Amino acid sequence: MRPVVCVDFGSTFTKVGVVDVTDGRLVDTAAHRTTVDSDVMDGLDAALGVLRDRNPTLDLSERVACSSAGGGLRLAVVGYERAVTAEAGYRVGLSAGARVVHVSAGPMAPADVAGLLADSPDLVLLAGGTDGGNAEVLLGNARALSRAGVTVPVVVAGNAAVCDQVVRVLRRGRVPTVATANVLPRIGVLDPVHARAAIREVFIRHVIGGKHLSERVDLASFVRAATPDAVLAGVELLADGHGGVAGRGDVVVVDVGGATTDVYSVVTPDAEEAGLHRDVVETLWRSRTVEGDLGVRWNAVGIVDAAVAERLVEPVDGPQLRRAAERRAAEPGFLPDSPAEAAVDTRLASLAVTVALRRHARPHTSGEARYPGKDLRRVRLVVGSGGVFRHGRPDDVTVMLAPAVADIGGGWRVPERATTTVDQRYVLAAAGLLAAEFPVAAAALLERELTG
Repeated sequence: MRPVVCVDFGSTFTKVGVVDVTDGRLVDTAAHRTTVDSDVMDGLDAALGVLRDRNPTLDLSERVACSSAGGGLRLAVVGYERAVTAEAGYRVGLSAGARVVHVSAGPMAPADVAGLLADSPDLVLLAGGTDGGNAEVLLGNARALSRAGVTVPVVVAGNAAVCDQVVRVLRRGRVPTVATANVLPRIGVLDPVHARAAIREVFIRHVIGGKHLSERVDLASFVRAATPDAVLAGVELLADGHGGVAGRGDVVVVDVGGATTDVYSVVTPDAEEAGLHRDVVETLWRSRTVEGDLGVRWNAVGIVDAAVAERLVEPVDGPQLRRAAERRAAEPGFLPDSPAEAAVDTRLASLAVTVALRRHARPHTSGEARYPGKDLRRVRLVVGSGGVFRHGRPDDVTVMLAPAVADIGGGWRVPERATTTVDQRYVLAAAGLLAAEFPVAAAALLERELTG
């Protein structure tokens, strides 16, 4: 046996899973409240203590971790045109596990830089221009950030022809800088891989320490990614498989939390449709979207507002559901104390799933950019993640996940023959953490826990 401890420092709970990487078996799990009020390692130590009590001879020294503690990864995107490179950077940022807190397009005036800094990003993704295209806006924005004395790291992912010059400008202003390939090398071609890797590197090197989550130096030594980045890696592995472990093909994961609802999808585009694709910003077929107004506690009222706008709630029912949502927003630690209150949680989660999937997959336009939506008809597996699913009764879980396969009138292409399951033991993040070094074990873990 070779046990590896996989840790997710979540915003509320620190989840720990021990995986035997020789065969992908989940040995044991534990959780503890995330101790951001003291030192996040305190919560990890408590969870490890539980594991040691149950498994006295188990070696828990080898560890990997992801984190969304302290607000996760806050990203600002600066691009050339909002409909093109700013939109490309936004999509890449989400795929890298970031919470995009600011988007700026065009030449930055001092007020624009001040607005960016007011949103308190952990790092800036600076894009602009296709390779060999417009360079002045990218260079001008680099000068603006440099003059402003920006201290957060900047990932440069714009016009390759002037990348070295942009880096020099930023470093003259003592701005921590990492250069990578252009996120939009040509119109209609979106390249997220290099920028995603660079953002991950900056998150590990600068952000984890910068959030002062722990005084102990060992924290940064085993953090590998922001939690959503690790989860997306797990979803990709679930879809693709590895070695002798078959993948599940197209997959969708809906993660309903107290503050947000995230949707992850890995979809194989139709060859004919992809050939006709002419949008200025290419669709990411492996992606994540985050709905910051949909959460079953802090943003429960946002669920009601969005559901009313989508005509999912009858006007006569709206006021009562809103009062229940307001109670949850005011008391995020609230636990249902009656069947009626449990039914409200089920309803809120079902609505969050419905709205989040519509936003993720439905065609729409944003400014000058057209988003063709995602065809999820060939999805074969829908996974529910989050406490509402893990702690829900089987009948309630069925109701909460039903919209993922039955929202026929939602304006998006719904999975036609998908099965549903729940990430009951929180293995998607663990698999994502293990995917680079132990891909076969990680794939076997997912097969065992999520596909039977």
